[in-house]
Amino acid sequence: MKLFIKQHLILFTVIIAALTTSCGNSQKDETTNEELKPLTQEKMKKVLFVLTSHSDLGDTGQKTGFWVEEFAAPYYLLKDKGFEITIASPKGGQPPIDPKSESPDSQTPATVRFYKDKETQAILANTVKLETVDQANFDAVFYPGGHGPLWDLAEDKNSIALIESFYNSNKTIAAVCHAPAVFKNTKKADGSPLVKGKKVTGFTNSEEDAVQLTNVVPFLVEDMLKENGGEYSKGEDWAVYAVEDGLLITGQNPASSELVAEKLLEKLNK
Repeated sequence: MKLFIKQHLILFTVIIAALTTSCGNSQKDETTNEELKPLTQEKMKKVLFVLTSHSDLGDTGQKTGFWVEEFAAPYYLLKDKGFEITIASPKGGQPPIDPKSESPDSQTPATVRFYKDKETQAILANTVKLETVDQANFDAVFYPGGHGPLWDLAEDKNSIALIESFYNSNKTIAAVCHAPAVFKNTKKADGSPLVKGKKVTGFTNSEEDAVQLTNVVPFLVEDMLKENGGEYSKGEDWAVYAVEDGLLITGQNPASSELVAEKLLEKLNK
């Protein structure tokens, strides 16, 4: 009888020890998983895209907006690398698309992908209002062009404050084609123009003349950047050209949008 009780006590002790070890390992695994989740989220870079809400091409009766290629090429390059992207515009909702950017001769692999991408089109139809955006939630900001920004983003107080906040927080600001228009009224902490002394580029006077809008647009991007003290440079008309100087990355025209995104990607991965 004593032997029987002793055997059962030993068996009971072994079972309790096994259960304790199992529970301990389970709790340890759960803790490890919970600890890993925030680290994964923290590693994901976040980029804000800001699009125009302006649709009227001056007094011509024609329409404008953002240029599809200048949005699609950078968007997919960054998205495919795992970046989290938020899209904003001054008015929120669907930003206007420049009709000329939808013409057959303006199509690229990125635009073809965009027209088939219902998910991204749905996101684009519901952009957040620019006034609700806080730069603290992002690692960089990207401004695609099209003629629209010349009228609204160049003068928009929320965009101006946002860019200055990114700059003062040591975060990168990228803009392509007509989008460098957003630097028209932005200032450094000392009150000087943000682009003063910085290497920049943007849509050239000759390219604007080629599309016959020199006398339609409110100002010329090339002239404005020079007047604000920027060290403006350019490549051949319609050729790929982009420059980086500190926190600023700018591209000359639609063909330069992917190169601007590549430079931004390289900078964010450092």
